[in-house]
Amino acid sequence: MSSPHHIVVIVGSLRKESFSLKVANALAKLAPSSLKLEVVTPHGISFFNQDLEANPPADWLAFREKIQKSDGVLFVTPEYNRAIPGVLKNAIDVASRPYGKSSFIGKPTGIVSNSPGPLGGVNAAKALQHILPGISGTIMGQPETYLNAVGDAFDEKGNLIKESLQKVLQQYIDAFAVFVGKQSA
Repeated sequence: MSSPHHIVVIVGSLRKESFSLKVANALAKLAPSSLKLEVVTPHGISFFNQDLEANPPADWLAFREKIQKSDGVLFVTPEYNRAIPGVLKNAIDVASRPYGKSSFIGKPTGIVSNSPGPLGGVNAAKALQHILPGISGTIMGQPETYLNAVGDAFDEKGNLIKESLQKVLQQYIDAFAVFVGKQSA
């Protein structure tokens, strides 16, 4: 058997106990053996400023390299004010530069949004679907996954305890594994 595909899971939240981080960790546990998920948060990525491109900060270079060395990217994000959080947009801006040399190019890409509310962060997912074309690889279209009512899905240790959510996440990560396999063939 070949080695598993290395997938960088970018969490769109800085909050230590964020639902996005818990969803990302649950996906990592549910992933089939063909995938190895590395969950990363945008902590420590300094603000993008084009003036710094000639001599980029070390944190930019490290983040870009992490994406470049991966076999795919999975975004797990909450929704803030009908869009993605600013820290996630900043991470995307950093990794997509310099112009024409996006670290995301050619990487199979997945999007999972979530919310404790009823809409599941659908606007955040749609915002990513608007931002990523042209700077990313192919985005998996099905199944679209907008996780709603995630507030009671985890125990106090961050373990996924909501069976209905576990089924949705299992279906998603299995489909993503097939998608990555096809894109990498």
